[in-house]
Amino acid sequence: MVLKTKILSALKHTEGYVSGEQLSTELGMTRSAVWKYIKALKADGYKIDSVRNKGYRLIASPDKLDEEDITNGLETTLVGKKLILLDEVDSTNEEVKRLAAQGAEDGTVVAAEHQTSGRGRFGRVWDSDNGGLYFTILLRPELPPSDIASITLAAGYGVCLAVREYSGADARIKWPNDVIIGNRKICGILTEMAAQSDRIDYVAIGIGINLNHRLFPEEIAYKATSLLLETGKQVDRSTFLALVLNHLDKVLTRFLVSLSVEDLDDFKAICATIGRRVEVDRAGSKLSGIATDITSGGELVVTDDDGVNVVVGSGEVTVQGIY
Repeated sequence: MVLKTKILSALKHTEGYVSGEQLSTELGMTRSAVWKYIKALKADGYKIDSVRNKGYRLIASPDKLDEEDITNGLETTLVGKKLILLDEVDSTNEEVKRLAAQGAEDGTVVAAEHQTSGRGRFGRVWDSDNGGLYFTILLRPELPPSDIASITLAAGYGVCLAVREYSGADARIKWPNDVIIGNRKICGILTEMAAQSDRIDYVAIGIGINLNHRLFPEEIAYKATSLLLETGKQVDRSTFLALVLNHLDKVLTRFLVSLSVEDLDDFKAICATIGRRVEVDRAGSKLSGIATDITSGGELVVTDDDGVNVVVGSGEVTVQGIY
């Protein structure tokens, strides 16, 4: 629907009314065709005022991702250079994996309004109702699998920076893959990889962010929040997606191999896990202690109750005072 998109763009960039005659002349279509596309835009949720002898004026837009708005806000060198927006998909991670198998390029981003089978870590269902931001980044780093241990941390750090810049909210990281405000989760990250023994074929970084949610299912309501609930303000999701992709583009390349001393210090400064008592479940093996550090490879250092430092690379982590 290229012509419909062009009409929408014209409405967005015109103060006041734009006449049907002007639209038909500029876009090379009949006025009846212009009216057909105006009706289609209204059906999509756009509120458009129509006045005889004046034309059309865009009054309000639906809470829907807009490719033009996102693209205009991008300042990236890699992430998002190819952007795919979908109304519905089983999972943006699954879609990216399918595209990767077909040769999709490095930096491709797939975002969806709704996921029918969104997933979190350990196979959990990720609630993907309207109001959230659900997207996956495809990367093809020329590295061995062992060299990208901190990529999930990089993604969380980028999301934190975007939330802080957009809203001023005190977003922090709950190691290894959640972003929180206060003691509630606003974002989850699922990183998946296809690799051979000596090289990575691709990495899919799936990110789900609660933006305009007002309510959550009962089973997660105690630990979930959204940027709307935290700030009282509706989030422009297209603007926010561009912003978070800009931050992710910067941090992913820096964090990809290892964290520099400066990056590590910045990361630890906003990691809510450090200094708290944690319980780690590693495939049935339990570890309790105080989270005391993050290594340059992104692992959590836990000082157990006997004073022994244990390096944790993965596992289910419960953090005292959070969840």
